[in-house]
Amino acid sequence: MRFWAVTVSSLPAQAMALYPFLLVKSERLKTDERIIRHEKIHFYQQLEMLIIFFYPVYLLNYLYNLVKFRSHGEAYFQISFEREAYKNENDLAYLKKRTPFAWLKYL
Repeated sequence: MRFWAVTVSSLPAQAMALYPFLLVKSERLKTDERIIRHEKIHFYQQLEMLIIFFYPVYLLNYLYNLVKFRSHGEAYFQISFEREAYKNENDLAYLKKRTPFAWLKYL
């Protein structure tokens, strides 16, 4: 999958996937394989939701979790898209075996 990596030093996170751009906080993160795999999982999620539907679903999932857990950190880590990405970011073969809409398993 092709993407453009862009350094944004003011980014609030280490990295962020906004297909087809991979935003990273520092130059060194452009070559961090774990971060790249994590964000590529998000690219696949975004593409299977035709990009535009990904963002409202992500936000609604976060807001639901925020009400449920009353913690930004816990709400973020419980987002189904993030759960899939964090669980599989170290699996070098994950994107080859990933099934469409795999994030639904993490709801």
